[in-house]
Amino acid sequence: MNFNTILEEILIKRSQQRKKTSPLNYKERLFVLTKSMLTYYEGRAEKKYRKGFIDVSKIKCVEVVKNDDGVIPCQNKYPFQVVHDANTLYIFAPSAQSRDQWVKKLKEEIKNNNNIMIKYHPKFWADGSYQCCRQTEKLAPGCEKYNLFESSIRKVLPPAPETKKRRPPPPIPPEEEDNSEEIVVAMYDFQATEAHDLRLERGQEYIILEKNDVHWWRARDKYGWYCRNMNRSKAELLLRSEDKEGGFMVRDSSQPGMYTVSLYTKFGGEGSSGFRHYHIKETTTSPKKYYLAEKHAFGSIPEIIEYHRHNAAGLVTRLRYPVSAKEKKAPTTAGFSYEKWEINPSELTFMRELGSGLFGVVRLGKWRAQYKVAIKAIREGAMCEEDFIEEAKVMMKLTHPKLVQLYGVCTQQKPIYIVTEFMERGCLLNFLRQRQGHFNRDVLLSMCQDVCEGMEYLERNSFIHRDLAARNCLVNEAGVVKVSDFGMARYVLDDQYTSSSGAKFPVKWCPPEVFNYSRFSSKSDVWSFGVLMWEVFTEGRMPFEKNTNYEVVTMVTRGHRLYRPKLASKYVYEVMLRCWQEKPEGRPSFEDLLRTIDELVECEETFGR
Repeated sequence: MNFNTILEEILIKRSQQRKKTSPLNYKERLFVLTKSMLTYYEGRAEKKYRKGFIDVSKIKCVEVVKNDDGVIPCQNKYPFQVVHDANTLYIFAPSAQSRDQWVKKLKEEIKNNNNIMIKYHPKFWADGSYQCCRQTEKLAPGCEKYNLFESSIRKVLPPAPETKKRRPPPPIPPEEEDNSEEIVVAMYDFQATEAHDLRLERGQEYIILEKNDVHWWRARDKYGWYCRNMNRSKAELLLRSEDKEGGFMVRDSSQPGMYTVSLYTKFGGEGSSGFRHYHIKETTTSPKKYYLAEKHAFGSIPEIIEYHRHNAAGLVTRLRYPVSAKEKKAPTTAGFSYEKWEINPSELTFMRELGSGLFGVVRLGKWRAQYKVAIKAIREGAMCEEDFIEEAKVMMKLTHPKLVQLYGVCTQQKPIYIVTEFMERGCLLNFLRQRQGHFNRDVLLSMCQDVCEGMEYLERNSFIHRDLAARNCLVNEAGVVKVSDFGMARYVLDDQYTSSSGAKFPVKWCPPEVFNYSRFSSKSDVWSFGVLMWEVFTEGRMPFEKNTNYEVVTMVTRGHRLYRPKLASKYVYEVMLRCWQEKPEGRPSFEDLLRTIDELVECEETFGR
């Protein structure tokens, strides 16, 4: 240990890049803390190779990880976390004393940092969500107050009564606290199979009505109108899809600790969007009361909702029809089962035709007569099948909420089939064109955000799409946009599509290094993403629609770029222009783009359109 070293010890780190948490993702590393860096090495002190480091000035939070289930697939059982930039590093110490020492020393070194978090996540990010609050976004705000100056030992004691592990649901009116009602918490997700069944969401509360059957109880949602973690644009999309006068929901506000009532009316006056968003305000008096219209204050949010269901009292209309989030399906899995990538065609049921693409006809189908899937029948001679089949095993392991999941392939007969996740609303390009004039800027920006999240995941896993465009993104029933056909352009055998001189080559989505030299990279995907943003904000127009491919090559080479769409603010258009920098190194990464778009979404949420 040199004289600059504060702490040095062999610990175990968990991979930051993987969602699965198998033993293979836990690596033994030599950690060294100095005044300026937290560095980890492979090997022992006498012969070590640096594997990574974190600038101490960029650390935002250091804290013990609470692990109630106790299942940790490595020999060190005392985890702590280091939150920096947009990442969380999970480190496992061999003893409680070791962990407390690391947390204490790190806290001492970061106490003067100017980016310390107000809230953090006390439990692991695992299997696609935070285990403390079940939020599914990696950059979701923390759910528990973070105290930089609190002793690390304090965290292993039971939390003080006022500590809240997550944002609570809206306050319960006094009558709902009556002992005659039994409130239970769902231990598992349950998907309703019959119309009279109630869908359960793990961690949510439900009220028991009857226990007259040993296997089945009658229950109801505690708050049918409360939608946790829903932003403005998603709320408007859901309310519009219901299209009910007085449709409403209560959702988390962009201001921490606050709630917003989102309300839909068909009769809002000429030029009205049909949506109103009301912050639920609090009185300064004691006891505290809540109100939407100041003259009508109540002791709880459910009481406000009940009152305004019968009286508009300052709102654009009564709260007539509660709208809750569409049924959330379980996250898609990488294949139907562990290591299952070859699917038996006899297990597939073919239904209606969905369309046709580069490789052949796509049909809606079912696997084992139960799970809806999309089935692509590959036209003979359309693709390099042998290469694709080998790569399919790798592609199946790419799993993210904003990627269309590849489930498997059928290769034992001709034609071969590719089986993927089914997306109810089809291709993004058609979705935009068929609904022109019905989107506001928030919804369009949210679509771009979805695509950027999927592309950031591909970039992080060193996977290049090569053909990103609105036609290669799909939309599900809830309006979520997912990236499809990533990497598939490599297997096309059509010369018209693969040669930049071919009529089918997507020149209008390509940067100069691709149509001149066929140099694909994540930065060429970034250029294509800028064009996709342009497609979204023009509601499906063809880029350079009046120009031939040859003319586009000449124009782009000379510095010409697509014009600013009417629906795109100057800030959104600036993002597009950043994507269209001539040299790849001048373009942002998808990580940078996602951060910028998240900030734009937050601005829309906070300050309105």
